[in-house]
Amino acid sequence: MHGNMKILRYIACAAAGSLLLAACQHPEVQIVDFDTFHPFSVKSADTFMENGELNPDVRMMDIGDEESDTKIAAATGQGIVKELLGSINSNSLIHIAGTYKGQDADGNPLTLSGKLLVPAKGPVKNLVIVSHFTIGANFECPSESFPLEGIIASKGYAVAIADYIGFGVTSHMVHPYMHTASTAQSVVDMALAVKPYLEHIGRAPESEKVILVGYSQGGSTTMAVMKLLQERYPTELPIEKVYAGGGPYDLNATFDLSMQEDITGIPCAIPMIVQGISVGEALDLDMADFFQPKLLENYEEWINSKKYTVGQINKLMGAKALHELMTEEGRDKSSSQTALLYKALLHNSTLIFQPRAHIYMFHSREDKTVPFVNALKAEQYFKHSNISFDFGEYGSHSMGALRFIFNVAKDL
Repeated sequence: MHGNMKILRYIACAAAGSLLLAACQHPEVQIVDFDTFHPFSVKSADTFMENGELNPDVRMMDIGDEESDTKIAAATGQGIVKELLGSINSNSLIHIAGTYKGQDADGNPLTLSGKLLVPAKGPVKNLVIVSHFTIGANFECPSESFPLEGIIASKGYAVAIADYIGFGVTSHMVHPYMHTASTAQSVVDMALAVKPYLEHIGRAPESEKVILVGYSQGGSTTMAVMKLLQERYPTELPIEKVYAGGGPYDLNATFDLSMQEDITGIPCAIPMIVQGISVGEALDLDMADFFQPKLLENYEEWINSKKYTVGQINKLMGAKALHELMTEEGRDKSSSQTALLYKALLHNSTLIFQPRAHIYMFHSREDKTVPFVNALKAEQYFKHSNISFDFGEYGSHSMGALRFIFNVAKDL
């Protein structure tokens, strides 16, 4: 052994030169770390249970919906699951959590983490690059869970899901929430790392083209990833198709609507955005200029401890009215600090390029978490692009997530 090559021990089986990782349960096999994607955990898990229900370990979106809404969403999800049962390629998936070389918001080298999911058997069609939705707790991050978007791997795809800066092995750091450049780069860096790794383990995709998928924060990030791939990695990661759902593509329009109506559908997004954009853009904003006393005193624990889900944070904050969460100065676009933030929000909106591949864009008109104005802005901006819009009465933001992911899975 030489250089920084090293041996990792993890649950796996080898057959015909490929790693058929789910063929057995416990035997250990020594696997060479190929200096791109470095596994630290490998597990197998079924997507669907014997009774046809979705594996209960699959992590759904938690934004604190009402109990009745959650029950309806669960029932709706199970109904959609049954539609997919006859079309899956492999019910058993291999979850490979690992690290890769990325960079922080300033472009400095940084080790990041994420999860690669592959079907236990059969060929791999494409690499699907997923940008995940908003989370609050570290145990929700892809490398620590069975992410909802991972079920796409059951259709015969390799699915790469980055944790993002601030989660996984970087959970001690502030997550630069909605800072599209650094978040998109972390997603792309993982894709660049897992591509040669898949080749080394004998599971290289049949197609060189990648598919992009993302909902909510992930929807906006997916558009930023598309832009980044078009501009910097058109040959390394050529794009076949893009699926974007429920995304805050126009942060300024979202800000304006929230201020106009004095309400937000996702309270935790307020401290996440102000802090995240400040860190990502190196604005050095003073949180005291933006947060009311209760939020100012507690946001470090609620947001940066990574102990609480989005739904739990929203309950801890206890308010949806903007004037109860933000100071008068923080809500005034003419104030110097808020003007800096507003300009940065414009810079981090993703309606700033022309797509070259086909996009399927989804949004529920009933979405109160990510206002439907984002979809209307995207439709107006991309009216001359190759894009299919699916805007309908799909319920809440979390219910929309279910419908979106399963629509994607059915289409693939």
